[in-house]
Amino acid sequence: MIALYIVAVIAIIISFIVDKGKTFKGLKMGLKKFLKILPNYLMILIIIAFVLLISEDFIIDYLTQNTIFIGMISALIIGSITMMPGFIAYPLAGILVNKGIPYMVVAAFVSSLMLVGVVTYPVEKEYMGMKATIYRNIGAFFVAGMIAIITGISYGEVII
Repeated sequence: MIALYIVAVIAIIISFIVDKGKTFKGLKMGLKKFLKILPNYLMILIIIAFVLLISEDFIIDYLTQNTIFIGMISALIIGSITMMPGFIAYPLAGILVNKGIPYMVVAAFVSSLMLVGVVTYPVEKEYMGMKATIYRNIGAFFVAGMIAIITGISYGEVII
């Protein structure tokens, strides 16, 4: 990450040397765009902070339903309305598997967590439009379900 910052600073310095006016104009445009997206981004960060407060026991309770398919549906829904970075989601998936949750349910949870963006809907809607955002999220929800079913078949949890 530090290397990326260094490259950015070097690029700005080179741009400043080449054309000061364009550099200031570009930085001003970038700042305006950043300030435009900042409220939605802060809202997402606040929601993520609340989601991270949810304990793993809460998630385990809802993922261990009577049947594997009800657990999968619960996992798809919880994963869709939750948002967390991959460096938290993948270790959580390992914890869930160690607690005895079927691979199919864990696959549904993690794939919907990464693919479906209910929390990011306001930002997506602003940039992609409402129709495209809804279609993308619905498609991602079904893809996450298909991933879960294929995982269940692969691990012998679902018999065709």
